[in-house]
Amino acid sequence: MSVIRNILNSRSSKGGNFFNSLHKLLGFRPKNIEIYERAFTHRSLNIKDELGNPINYERLEFLGDAMLGSVIASHLYQKVPEGDEGYLTKMRSKIVSRKHLNELGKDMNLIRFVKSNIPNDQFGVNIHGNIFEALIGAIYLDRGYKYCTKFIYNRVIEPYVDIETLEGRVISYKSLLIEWCQKQKKEFNYQVYEDTGKDELKHFAVKLWIDKKVISKARATSKKKAEEKASKRAYYALQNKMN
Repeated sequence: MSVIRNILNSRSSKGGNFFNSLHKLLGFRPKNIEIYERAFTHRSLNIKDELGNPINYERLEFLGDAMLGSVIASHLYQKVPEGDEGYLTKMRSKIVSRKHLNELGKDMNLIRFVKSNIPNDQFGVNIHGNIFEALIGAIYLDRGYKYCTKFIYNRVIEPYVDIETLEGRVISYKSLLIEWCQKQKKEFNYQVYEDTGKDELKHFAVKLWIDKKVISKARATSKKKAEEKASKRAYYALQNKMN
């Protein structure tokens, strides 16, 4: 038996239960179950193969990201023949955004399969999208491009990809605000100011100035998140002007 099978033996999903649950999720029978076990193995278990290489989902995540982008790009190329390179790139970014992938992973409840030394409720939200991409990578290695493409169509494109809806979805309110300000020749500035909150976790507070007026304020656990939140509030405050 392999290293991963020795360590995860029945621990993951009691063998047959994992296979049956996976079969139901995928819509086809997995050939090499160990690839899927790897797709749900977190690095915190610190498992290594005979050569000392780490066994976890991260390399499969990389592969799955590439496969997902390829299939989505092909779909958009065929579906929107009038779309130029910039349009197609923007649409693909919306479909494979981290937020959307996290939603997909949550909808499938993939976290139930994850094996780690960290309690599930202590993972960051990106774990859902990460293991979704790892699952895509595992499908490609196990059954090839045809099955991988079919799974993406069934689980991503058909239920979630609506061109008209996606055209109206905002990826980054900050990018939208900056682009608008530049076109309108407006001065803008994101100012980080002292946060007097009592939270245990450090927060960042941001004011968004446009033409020397504070348009919105926001606070979050990172400067980037606070700027995005402030941008979203400003967008809704200025929506009529921006449209």
